[in-house]
Amino acid sequence: MELSIDHEKKIGRTRRAASEVRTEVLAEVQGVTLQYKTKEHIVTATYRVDFSIHWSDRFVLLGPSGCGKSSLLKAVGGYMAPVEGRILLKDREVTKPGPDRMMVFQEFDQLLPWKTVLENVMFPLIASRKHDARSARSKAMEYIEKVKLTEFADVHPHMLSGGMKQRVAIARGMAMEPDVLLMDEPFAALDALTRRQMQEELLQLWEGTRFTLLFVTHSIEEAIVIGNRILVLSPHPGQVKAELNSVDRSDEQAFVRLRRRINELLFAEPEGVHHV
Repeated sequence: MELSIDHEKKIGRTRRAASEVRTEVLAEVQGVTLQYKTKEHIVTATYRVDFSIHWSDRFVLLGPSGCGKSSLLKAVGGYMAPVEGRILLKDREVTKPGPDRMMVFQEFDQLLPWKTVLENVMFPLIASRKHDARSARSKAMEYIEKVKLTEFADVHPHMLSGGMKQRVAIARGMAMEPDVLLMDEPFAALDALTRRQMQEELLQLWEGTRFTLLFVTHSIEEAIVIGNRILVLSPHPGQVKAELNSVDRSDEQAFVRLRRRINELLFAEPEGVHHV
Protein backbone atom coordinates (compact mmCIF):
# COMPACT_ATOMS: atom_id res chain seq x y z
CA MET A 1 0.00 0.00 0.00
CA GLU A 2 1.72 3.20 -1.14
CA LEU A 3 1.13 6.44 0.75
CA SER A 4 2.11 10.03 0.03
CA ILE A 5 4.99 11.61 1.98
CA ASP A 6 2.55 13.96 3.74
CA HIS A 7 0.33 11.04 4.66
CA GLU A 8 3.31 9.11 6.04
CA LYS A 9 4.38 12.12 8.10
CA LYS A 10 0.90 12.47 9.57
CA ILE A 11 0.79 8.80 10.46
CA GLY A 12 4.31 9.06 11.88
CA ARG A 13 3.16 11.84 14.20
CA THR A 14 0.27 9.68 15.29
CA ARG A 15 2.63 6.77 16.02
CA ARG A 16 4.81 9.04 18.17
CA ALA A 17 1.73 10.36 19.94
CA ALA A 18 0.74 6.79 20.73
CA SER A 19 3.66 6.57 23.13
CA GLU A 20 2.04 9.35 25.17
CA VAL A 21 -1.33 7.64 25.71
CA ARG A 22 -2.56 6.62 29.13
CA THR A 23 -1.59 3.13 30.19
CA GLU A 24 -4.46 2.41 32.59
CA VAL A 25 -6.74 -0.45 31.58
CA LEU A 26 -10.17 0.67 30.37
CA ALA A 27 -11.67 -2.67 29.34
CA GLU A 28 -10.81 -6.34 29.75
CA VAL A 29 -11.95 -9.39 27.84
CA GLN A 30 -11.31 -12.37 30.09
CA GLY A 31 -11.49 -15.91 28.71
CA VAL A 32 -14.46 -15.08 26.49
CA THR A 33 -16.14 -17.81 24.49
CA LEU A 34 -18.97 -16.67 22.21
CA GLN A 35 -21.58 -18.81 20.53
CA TYR A 36 -24.58 -18.18 18.31
CA LYS A 37 -27.37 -20.40 17.02
CA THR A 38 -28.25 -21.22 13.45
CA LYS A 39 -31.30 -23.26 12.42
CA GLU A 40 -29.31 -26.48 12.71
CA HIS A 41 -26.26 -25.84 14.86
CA ILE A 42 -24.70 -23.94 17.73
CA VAL A 43 -21.62 -22.21 16.32
CA THR A 44 -18.65 -21.30 18.50
CA ALA A 45 -17.43 -17.92 17.25
CA THR A 46 -14.53 -17.42 19.68
CA TYR A 47 -12.85 -19.62 22.27
CA ARG A 48 -11.38 -18.27 25.52
CA VAL A 49 -10.14 -14.97 24.14
CA ASP A 50 -8.21 -12.60 26.43
CA PHE A 51 -7.10 -9.01 25.87
CA SER A 52 -7.07 -5.61 27.57
CA ILE A 53 -7.77 -2.17 26.13
CA HIS A 54 -6.06 0.87 27.59
CA TRP A 55 -7.40 4.42 27.62
CA SER A 56 -6.68 6.11 24.25
CA ASP A 57 -5.75 2.79 22.62
CA ARG A 58 -6.36 2.20 18.96
CA PHE A 59 -6.81 -1.52 19.47
CA VAL A 60 -7.37 -3.62 16.34
CA LEU A 61 -8.94 -7.07 16.10
CA LEU A 62 -7.47 -8.69 12.99
CA GLY A 63 -8.29 -12.06 11.50
CA PRO A 64 -9.87 -13.93 8.60
CA SER A 65 -13.59 -13.92 7.89
CA GLY A 66 -15.52 -16.00 10.39
CA CYS A 67 -12.94 -15.79 13.19
CA GLY A 68 -15.37 -14.03 15.54
CA LYS A 69 -13.86 -10.55 15.54
CA SER A 70 -17.22 -8.86 14.85
CA SER A 71 -18.81 -11.06 17.51
CA LEU A 72 -16.20 -9.84 19.99
CA LEU A 73 -17.01 -6.25 19.07
CA LYS A 74 -20.71 -6.90 19.63
CA ALA A 75 -19.95 -8.55 22.96
CA VAL A 76 -17.95 -5.53 24.13
CA GLY A 77 -20.88 -3.42 22.98
CA GLY A 78 -23.21 -5.49 25.14
CA TYR A 79 -25.18 -6.96 22.26
CA MET A 80 -23.93 -10.52 22.73
CA ALA A 81 -23.36 -12.34 26.01
CA PRO A 82 -20.40 -14.70 26.53
CA VAL A 83 -21.15 -18.33 27.32
CA GLU A 84 -17.81 -18.43 29.14
CA GLY A 85 -15.66 -15.67 30.59
CA ARG A 86 -16.58 -12.03 31.09
CA ILE A 87 -16.05 -8.52 29.75
CA LEU A 88 -15.26 -5.61 32.06
CA LEU A 89 -15.47 -1.90 31.32
CA LYS A 90 -13.99 0.31 34.03
CA ASP A 91 -14.09 -2.72 36.35
CA ARG A 92 -17.82 -3.27 35.78
CA GLU A 93 -19.10 -6.32 33.94
CA VAL A 94 -20.72 -5.57 30.58
CA THR A 95 -24.25 -7.00 30.53
CA LYS A 96 -26.07 -4.72 28.07
CA PRO A 97 -25.51 -1.90 25.56
CA GLY A 98 -24.89 1.60 26.87
CA PRO A 99 -23.96 5.13 25.72
CA ASP A 100 -20.42 4.54 27.01
CA ARG A 101 -19.91 2.30 23.94
CA MET A 102 -20.92 3.59 20.49
CA MET A 103 -20.77 1.47 17.36
CA VAL A 104 -19.97 2.32 13.73
CA PHE A 105 -20.79 -0.37 11.16
CA GLN A 106 -19.60 -0.84 7.59
CA GLU A 107 -23.07 -0.51 6.05
CA PHE A 108 -23.93 2.83 4.48
CA ASP A 109 -27.60 2.51 5.52
CA GLN A 110 -26.90 2.87 9.26
CA LEU A 111 -28.13 6.49 9.14
CA LEU A 112 -31.79 7.42 9.46
CA PRO A 113 -32.75 8.39 5.88
CA TRP A 114 -35.51 10.81 6.87
CA LYS A 115 -33.19 12.85 9.07
CA THR A 116 -30.54 15.33 7.98
CA VAL A 117 -26.86 14.96 8.84
CA LEU A 118 -27.33 17.25 11.83
CA GLU A 119 -30.46 15.43 12.99
CA ASN A 120 -28.71 12.04 12.68
CA VAL A 121 -25.86 13.19 14.90
CA MET A 122 -28.24 14.85 17.37
CA PHE A 123 -30.52 11.82 17.65
CA PRO A 124 -28.57 9.67 20.17
CA LEU A 125 -27.65 12.75 22.20
CA ILE A 126 -31.33 13.54 22.75
CA ALA A 127 -32.48 9.91 22.98
CA SER A 128 -29.96 9.22 25.75
CA ARG A 129 -31.21 12.31 27.61
CA LYS A 130 -27.63 13.54 27.92
CA HIS A 131 -28.57 16.82 26.22
CA ASP A 132 -31.56 19.00 25.55
CA ALA A 133 -32.24 20.05 21.94
CA ARG A 134 -30.11 23.19 22.14
CA SER A 135 -27.01 21.59 23.66
CA ALA A 136 -27.42 18.52 21.40
CA ARG A 137 -27.36 20.77 18.35
CA SER A 138 -24.22 22.51 19.58
CA LYS A 139 -22.45 19.23 20.38
CA ALA A 140 -23.53 17.68 17.07
CA MET A 141 -22.22 20.64 15.08
CA GLU A 142 -18.91 20.44 16.94
CA TYR A 143 -18.35 16.88 15.71
CA ILE A 144 -19.80 17.48 12.26
CA GLU A 145 -17.14 20.17 11.92
CA LYS A 146 -14.46 17.72 13.08
CA VAL A 147 -15.37 15.34 10.22
CA LYS A 148 -15.44 18.26 7.74
CA LEU A 149 -19.14 18.11 6.89
CA THR A 150 -20.33 21.48 8.21
CA GLU A 151 -21.68 22.57 4.82
CA PHE A 152 -23.68 19.33 4.57
CA ALA A 153 -25.35 19.59 7.99
CA ASP A 154 -28.82 20.08 6.49
CA VAL A 155 -28.45 17.44 3.76
CA HIS A 156 -30.17 14.04 3.88
CA PRO A 157 -28.09 10.83 3.65
CA HIS A 158 -29.16 9.92 0.10
CA MET A 159 -27.32 13.03 -1.10
CA LEU A 160 -23.99 11.89 0.38
CA SER A 161 -21.25 9.62 -0.93
CA GLY A 162 -20.33 6.43 0.92
CA GLY A 163 -17.32 8.05 2.56
CA MET A 164 -19.38 11.04 3.69
CA LYS A 165 -22.01 8.75 5.21
CA GLN A 166 -19.29 7.02 7.21
CA ARG A 167 -18.05 10.39 8.43
CA VAL A 168 -21.56 11.14 9.68
CA ALA A 169 -21.68 7.77 11.46
CA ILE A 170 -18.30 8.49 13.07
CA ALA A 171 -19.43 11.98 14.12
CA ARG A 172 -22.61 10.49 15.60
CA GLY A 173 -20.61 8.01 17.65
CA MET A 174 -17.97 10.48 18.78
CA ALA A 175 -20.50 13.17 19.72
CA MET A 176 -21.69 10.88 22.51
CA GLU A 177 -18.11 11.00 23.82
CA PRO A 178 -18.20 7.31 24.76
CA ASP A 179 -15.53 5.51 26.74
CA VAL A 180 -14.79 3.45 23.64
CA LEU A 181 -15.76 3.80 19.98
CA LEU A 182 -16.45 0.42 18.35
CA MET A 183 -15.85 0.23 14.59
CA ASP A 184 -16.74 -2.89 12.60
CA GLU A 185 -14.82 -2.77 9.30
CA PRO A 186 -16.17 0.76 8.69
CA PHE A 187 -14.18 1.34 5.50
CA ALA A 188 -14.46 -2.12 3.92
CA ALA A 189 -17.13 -1.10 1.39
CA LEU A 190 -15.28 2.00 0.21
CA ASP A 191 -13.07 2.27 -2.86
CA ALA A 192 -9.31 2.17 -2.24
CA LEU A 193 -8.68 5.93 -2.44
CA THR A 194 -11.62 6.83 -0.20
CA ARG A 195 -10.61 4.12 2.24
CA ARG A 196 -7.11 5.57 2.51
CA GLN A 197 -8.53 9.05 3.02
CA MET A 198 -10.87 7.82 5.74
CA GLN A 199 -8.00 6.07 7.52
CA GLU A 200 -6.04 9.31 7.54
CA GLU A 201 -9.02 11.32 8.76
CA LEU A 202 -9.67 8.83 11.56
CA LEU A 203 -6.07 9.17 12.74
CA GLN A 204 -6.35 12.95 12.61
CA LEU A 205 -9.49 12.78 14.72
CA TRP A 206 -7.68 10.57 17.20
CA GLU A 207 -4.79 13.03 17.39
CA GLY A 208 -7.23 15.78 18.31
CA THR A 209 -9.30 13.96 20.94
CA ARG A 210 -7.39 10.78 21.95
CA PHE A 211 -10.59 8.72 22.09
CA THR A 212 -10.34 4.98 22.72
CA LEU A 213 -10.94 2.86 19.64
CA LEU A 214 -11.70 -0.84 19.18
CA PHE A 215 -11.45 -1.49 15.45
CA VAL A 216 -12.22 -4.65 13.46
CA THR A 217 -10.60 -5.40 10.09
CA HIS A 218 -9.42 -8.29 7.95
CA SER A 219 -6.84 -6.08 6.18
CA ILE A 220 -3.27 -6.43 7.46
CA GLU A 221 -2.26 -3.05 6.04
CA GLU A 222 -5.24 -1.29 7.60
CA ALA A 223 -4.54 -2.89 10.97
CA ILE A 224 -0.96 -1.59 10.94
CA VAL A 225 -2.00 1.90 9.83
CA ILE A 226 -4.91 2.30 12.25
CA GLY A 227 -3.79 0.43 15.34
CA ASN A 228 -1.19 1.01 18.02
CA ARG A 229 -1.85 -2.58 19.17
CA ILE A 230 -3.07 -5.50 17.07
CA LEU A 231 -4.67 -8.72 18.27
CA VAL A 232 -4.27 -11.48 15.67
CA LEU A 233 -7.02 -14.11 15.78
CA SER A 234 -6.97 -17.63 14.38
CA PRO A 235 -9.53 -18.96 11.90
CA HIS A 236 -12.87 -20.16 13.26
CA PRO A 237 -13.30 -20.46 16.15
CA GLY A 238 -11.28 -17.36 16.91
CA GLN A 239 -8.46 -17.76 19.41
CA VAL A 240 -5.62 -15.38 20.20
CA LYS A 241 -2.55 -16.13 18.10
CA ALA A 242 -0.55 -13.03 19.02
CA GLU A 243 -0.76 -9.51 20.37
CA LEU A 244 1.56 -7.16 18.50
CA ASN A 245 2.61 -3.55 18.77
CA SER A 246 2.23 -1.64 15.52
CA VAL A 247 5.01 0.39 13.88
CA ASP A 248 5.56 3.79 12.33
CA ARG A 249 4.27 3.50 8.75
CA SER A 250 7.04 5.85 7.58
CA ASP A 251 9.54 3.15 8.58
CA GLU A 252 9.12 1.03 5.48
CA GLN A 253 11.34 -1.83 6.64
CA ALA A 254 9.54 -2.13 9.99
CA PHE A 255 6.19 -2.04 8.19
CA VAL A 256 7.23 -4.84 5.83
CA ARG A 257 8.58 -6.95 8.70
CA LEU A 258 5.39 -6.57 10.70
CA ARG A 259 3.20 -7.30 7.68
CA ARG A 260 5.25 -10.45 6.99
CA ARG A 261 5.00 -11.51 10.64
CA ILE A 262 1.21 -11.09 10.68
CA ASN A 263 0.88 -12.89 7.37
CA GLU A 264 2.84 -15.83 8.80
CA LEU A 265 0.62 -15.89 11.90
CA LEU A 266 -2.58 -15.82 9.89
CA PHE A 267 -1.58 -18.55 7.47
CA ALA A 268 0.59 -20.76 9.68
CA GLU A 269 -0.58 -24.03 11.17
CA PRO A 270 -2.34 -23.67 14.58
CA GLU A 271 0.09 -23.18 17.43
CA GLY A 272 0.28 -21.81 20.95
CA VAL A 273 -0.36 -18.20 21.89
CA HIS A 274 2.44 -15.70 21.34
CA HIS A 275 2.92 -12.32 23.00
CA VAL A 276 5.25 -9.92 21.23
